Amino acid sequence: MTQPIKGFSKLSKEDKITWIAENYTSDARKTSEILRQYWNDDKQLQQLHDEFIENTISNYYLPFGIAPNFLINNKLYAIPMAIEESSVVAAASKAAKFWLDRGGFKTKILGTQKIGQVHFFYTGDSKKLTAFFKKTKASFFDESKPLTKKMETRGGGISSIELRNMTQKLPNYYQLHCTFETQDAMGANFINSCLEQFATTLEEKATIEGLISEGDSLEVVMSILSNYVPNCLVRAEVSCPISELDLHKDVSPEKSAEKMVQAVAIANAEPHRAVTHNKGIMNGVDAVILATGNDFRAVEAGVHAFAAKTGSYNSLTEASIENGVFKFWIEIPLALGTVGGLTSLHPMVHLAHEILQNPSAKELMQIVAVAGLAQNFAALSSLVTTGIQEGHMKMHLLNILNQMKATNDEKLTLVSYFKDNTATHSAVVEALDKLRENL
Repeated sequence: MTQPIKGFSKLSKEDKITWIAENYTSDARKTSEILRQYWNDDKQLQQLHDEFIENTISNYYLPFGIAPNFLINNKLYAIPMAIEESSVVAAASKAAKFWLDRGGFKTKILGTQKIGQVHFFYTGDSKKLTAFFKKTKASFFDESKPLTKKMETRGGGISSIELRNMTQKLPNYYQLHCTFETQDAMGANFINSCLEQFATTLEEKATIEGLISEGDSLEVVMSILSNYVPNCLVRAEVSCPISELDLHKDVSPEKSAEKMVQAVAIANAEPHRAVTHNKGIMNGVDAVILATGNDFRAVEAGVHAFAAKTGSYNSLTEASIENGVFKFWIEIPLALGTVGGLTSLHPMVHLAHEILQNPSAKELMQIVAVAGLAQNFAALSSLVTTGIQEGHMKMHLLNILNQMKATNDEKLTLVSYFKDNTATHSAVVEALDKLRENL
């Protein structure tokens, strides 16, 4: 039985590998070989990667692809994507090509406000707390000046600080609900530093101003930013005359438009469908988020909370037919950064930003929203015409062939064959077996 280990983080990289290989894998030698295969030959670059997190033993690769021909606000982009799913880059590229000659994508920033909160419990009179906050509110801004000075020179800073009475949800629970502008930085460290200063100011002023009477108490529980950013919002849309919505040779543009609108309506009516619908959107969003060194977990959490803001889980995209025009759009919350974090450290992240022509945070929000919209358009286009499997399985074909240890010649033969035949897993296996039998 494997025993717990003490001081694992203090072991050398080699010793970490030896321990994990010997205690948790069946072939320690093979495990060590695989881990070393993924090391970078450039020792300085490998050290950089090792120091991103603790207990690093190797690198984990994801394909880094390009989806070209995205016309966004009349500017042409090639969008880098880091993702393992077979059809995502191809689908995004197909959607970009479709809309390239139909006016491209139009985007608009609807807001850039980010949120943080100081959560605390107060057992005294709520009216007394409200009066105290009004009297001392300016102190929260003043005492955080050393933290906000640089951000303010870039046009950012603290936008607002509110006292919110949350006692209807939890006894004695209040919060300082604060909003921030962080410009091109994602701003997590800035926001959290400000919030911790607010907490210090709250506790100190409560004592000085006599807020805490005999028998009363005020206790700060935590100070932390929120990844739910409904006012850090971007809109992306496409539109064209219905006659130009020629998605498939066997389906009329009018029927395609009608079914696209119905598909979105179903996602708004049925949460089971909405989750998969929005997952497809996030295929595009997350791929660009990863490639540009942003936090896809934070974005995912905020986006799905936004999708449920009405009390039920709904589609992030909308579609309409009006006056002979098909319109398809998305509004999505995205708190992103183009400075700080990995953007200046990770060479591939730095390159991704260069490929995107070094966008500002607002520009990156618009690019990411477009990637999500394009992905959803491509998915729905397939769903309402040929079905999702025809295109997806053809993109998945090489994965199946690699699992079957197909040679390069076998791959070439079968890729050609499945251009005109349905590529299911069983069909690929059968075709490969027949090919090998005939050799």
